[in-house]
Amino acid sequence: MTAADASENSESADFVSVIVPVYNEQDSLHQLIQQIQQGLTPACRDFEVLLVDDGSTDDSWSVIQQLSQHHPGIRGIQFRRNFGKAAALTAGMSCATGDLILMMDADLQDDPAEFPAMLRKLQTGYDVVNGWKQRRLDPWHKVYPSRVFNWLVSSLTGLVLHDHNCGLKLFRAAVAAELRIYGELHRFIPVLAFSRGFRVTEVPVNHRPREFGYSKYGIRRFLRGLLDLVTVKFLISFGKRPLHATGGFGLAFLCAGMAGLFWLGLCWVLMRTGLMSPATIGQRPLLAYSAASMLLGGQILSVGLLAELLIANLQSPQNDYSIRSRTDNYPGNQP
Repeated sequence: MTAADASENSESADFVSVIVPVYNEQDSLHQLIQQIQQGLTPACRDFEVLLVDDGSTDDSWSVIQQLSQHHPGIRGIQFRRNFGKAAALTAGMSCATGDLILMMDADLQDDPAEFPAMLRKLQTGYDVVNGWKQRRLDPWHKVYPSRVFNWLVSSLTGLVLHDHNCGLKLFRAAVAAELRIYGELHRFIPVLAFSRGFRVTEVPVNHRPREFGYSKYGIRRFLRGLLDLVTVKFLISFGKRPLHATGGFGLAFLCAGMAGLFWLGLCWVLMRTGLMSPATIGQRPLLAYSAASMLLGGQILSVGLLAELLIANLQSPQNDYSIRSRTDNYPGNQP
């Protein structure tokens, strides 16, 4: 899909990869492709569309095959079964060849016409532009839990956005190269990018009512999101230093237990010298509490140390740093 008549000004993007996870969306795909063509052609010179069929049980894959035959810029990936949105996005990003990546859903609620505005915002110095469904056309039982969830994410991670889980996102290929998402961490892409030092912002986008199919999410999504938020908070804060997360608690319990045993030992010495009235040390609750506290503290520290050993010996390929740019005389920049 080459936009031959695209303008050559600074607001044009060279090459954009559009990644669309698909799950039982056969009725919306033709209309989606038309909207992508209309929305991206004025703002980029060339683009591709990666449709990832996440184990659909309808005729979505047949429609994807038809579209790929009529449009060379459309490529399809079919999973053997439903692996989830994070897996679909990961597969799409691994195959993307564009300088920029546009993520969107296949249910027609995301509007590709928002791409030019998102691109202009990206070119002001940002790496990730997240959509913000300012006027959300969803039922109340999805809107209000989502607001609570977004407030929790902003409070715990330090990245303040109105709509962390908006399906419409535009980011640079460098962001995709450094992110590893699994499970349901796709909703935290802006947070994970922010933790790597990328510059993240948001723009209001048009949100449209669903025309075909039904929502794939229920009340369990909110509960799973809270658990994933705990995971993300741990990953961005202690992913490379797990002992720092558990060490404080372990030391506190260990010191409390040692202090209790020290006091009991001092009482025993004072009783032996007659400076304190005799009493049975073994019947004091403090003895049991102190011993249990020392054992618990030792176990917590041991778990933290084992986690440190795993991190040191099974280090993931992801670096502990993220390079934004290099000077012109850097050896790797020489032709």
